[in-house]
Amino acid sequence: MNKQNIVLPAEWAEQSGVMLTWPHEETDWIGMLDEVENCFIAIAKASAEREKLLIVCRNRLPLIEKLKNCRTKNIVFAELPSNDTWARDHGAITVIKDGRPNLYDFAFNGWGMKFAANFDNQITALLFRNGFFGNEVCYENKQHLILEGGSIESDGKGTLLTTQECLLSVNRNHFLTEKEIEMQLIELFGLQQVLWLSSGFLVGDDTDSHIDTLARFCGVQTIAYVKCDDIKDEHYVALTRMEQELAAFRTLNNEPYKLIPLPMAEPVFYGDNRLPATYANFSIINKAVLVPFYDSPKDKIAEIQFRKAFPGREIIGIDCLSLIKQHGSLHCVTMQFPEGVL
Repeated sequence: MNKQNIVLPAEWAEQSGVMLTWPHEETDWIGMLDEVENCFIAIAKASAEREKLLIVCRNRLPLIEKLKNCRTKNIVFAELPSNDTWARDHGAITVIKDGRPNLYDFAFNGWGMKFAANFDNQITALLFRNGFFGNEVCYENKQHLILEGGSIESDGKGTLLTTQECLLSVNRNHFLTEKEIEMQLIELFGLQQVLWLSSGFLVGDDTDSHIDTLARFCGVQTIAYVKCDDIKDEHYVALTRMEQELAAFRTLNNEPYKLIPLPMAEPVFYGDNRLPATYANFSIINKAVLVPFYDSPKDKIAEIQFRKAFPGREIIGIDCLSLIKQHGSLHCVTMQFPEGVL
């Protein structure tokens, strides 16, 4: 198939719905389940008000009561086993081929075999097999390649943004060179260019520098990114280099990107460990942007920046201090589906 017939939609494209994989007693959330469920309920409420919401869970019955204040007619439950809650990385990545949605089911191996993923890696196939997607939706098994949704950013027009640290890590696709991976990405997603970041990281990040923790498309010509102004912060050098790389990138029209700096989140600790708190881990839904907040004065600064990046959308802050205790945030627990999928 000619790559011009394949589109990886941008996240701001109209969505048919979003997916959450609900935390339960056999996940790492066991010691703080009530706390993290409050965060999931907030995400569910904001999402279900604007589009369909697919919730993967072990048991729907207790959730029905917990979600009674949500727009329940937009919520669909899928009772399936799961290891954890990070739907961004075990969920399907949707492309449009000749106008028809295709679900790519890449292998998920717990971010380079760091954590168990045997159940999570089966979720997309089971959802498709059990009829949770539309009749026109196609399923494509891509288990030959390790690829997480949080590791790639699309502008919907043929440009992909990613990081070398993640896609080239030895426990994902060690048998492929950077050039070979890039060629696969171009073929799979109908791309015209891949922009590789070689710098940028967050302390405490388990994902090997997922792009959705560092820099995100907010439009075809706009990128929001984490900026560190504190020369004493351990992130300063790497994030400054990342900023320089972003400034050197060019659009397909050979124009520089409009760069919108997001504040470096105030350090958040769990015990003695610094956590990868980041405002870049926002999630775009229909008519709104969900932004992770961390009970910090910088939340307001981030909100102002997001209003610049998304002037036509409502900006909704979600308290994500619970999520960050397991080293992830808001975008990590969601996966959007374009029109025609749910």
